[in-house]
Amino acid sequence: MHLTMIGTGYVGLVSGACFSEFGHHVICVDKNPKIVERLQKGEIPIYEPGLKSLVARNVAAGRLIFTTDLAEGVKDADAVFIAVGTPSRRGDGHADLSYVYAAAEEVASACPDMCVIVNKSTVPVGTGLEVQKIARKAAPEKRISVASNPEFLREGSAIEDFMHPDRVVCGVADEHAERVLRGIYRPLSLRDVKIQFAERETAEVIKYAANAFLAVKISYINEMADLCEKVGANVQDVAKGIGLDNRIGPKFLHPGPGYGGSCFPKDTLALLRTSEEAGAPLRIVKATVEVNNTRKKAMAQRVVDALGGDARGRRVAVLGLAFKPNTDDMRESPSLDILPALIEAGAHVVAHDPAAMEAAAPLLPDVEMAGSAYDALKDADVAVLLTEWNEYRALDLARAKDLMAAPIFVDLRNVYPPQDMRDAGFTYTSIGRA
Repeated sequence: MHLTMIGTGYVGLVSGACFSEFGHHVICVDKNPKIVERLQKGEIPIYEPGLKSLVARNVAAGRLIFTTDLAEGVKDADAVFIAVGTPSRRGDGHADLSYVYAAAEEVASACPDMCVIVNKSTVPVGTGLEVQKIARKAAPEKRISVASNPEFLREGSAIEDFMHPDRVVCGVADEHAERVLRGIYRPLSLRDVKIQFAERETAEVIKYAANAFLAVKISYINEMADLCEKVGANVQDVAKGIGLDNRIGPKFLHPGPGYGGSCFPKDTLALLRTSEEAGAPLRIVKATVEVNNTRKKAMAQRVVDALGGDARGRRVAVLGLAFKPNTDDMRESPSLDILPALIEAGAHVVAHDPAAMEAAAPLLPDVEMAGSAYDALKDADVAVLLTEWNEYRALDLARAKDLMAAPIFVDLRNVYPPQDMRDAGFTYTSIGRA
């Protein structure tokens, strides 16, 4: 089938490359000529393991094309996926849908009759209906269908998630859209992947409900970690004990400095605004957002406390800046709250991240970037493990201790066993462990 992807950000680029791997002919459109030029040269503007080779293979096969010309990109499309940003709108937390609506109008004007416009972007319930209205107004002579096909990709493992998903959700309002989407995802249906077809509005709610539920699990286990510290319990064992219950499951029960990234923060806010407008308040989601915001701020104080309550003039080595490993994504990363708070407390912060330092530098201008983890640790009064990259999981502890001015280690991801750190001579602080 002929597919067009509007937007070559994280979702658009990964989805377009994976669709082409299925054998579809895919054109990825982006209005930024610099991004398109880089992609045409084989340069990948985002960090995602395996993406560079996947793009190169399908470009070489002639199944994947990049262009700035939207009209040319959609003129033969069976389906056009809108994968543009929906950031939180300043002031009210609503999802900013201006890019979605602008793309829909332009696509409807240029696409062929019987084309299906598919919202791949994360959008509030009712967006599909509004896109349908925009399409009818822009091209009343065309029979254009509008569908919802939310993505469930985890940064760092997005290709695996796309090619071997737990499920695919498709929201449709007519039989033609369902036929087209079944054809697009036929390679997955042959592998017995669960493909759920539902009303368009239902699919839109599913995406937000899923992300909000996972955010709830994170905030829940973080609060349990606080309780464990007070009563002498081990939150990792608690998480294991409740995670063995099949009704709960073990995923997203890892205590830490709070959630970040491109999805959970903005999606929980957007869902709250939708619920308020609908007159159906989501009190659990509201509490989750409040807990997470408080959590990130509290982590900086944990580091200050490890320094004896005074960070003035102290050198703090931070390992990890991205919101999670295997990505360079800095959006809503806990580091953006924790590091400025440490600097405000008088600390000199030196940081290292295997992938995110270039993206982090303009966001954290007062932070010194180090060439390696050990460069960051040199002469540090405290080390803070903030993102659990694999290369931080097996540090040479003897070398680290020799490099540091003081052997103090704050592990905000519970990577190391406490006894191992004590045996190595460190004063060690972790999350939810006595």
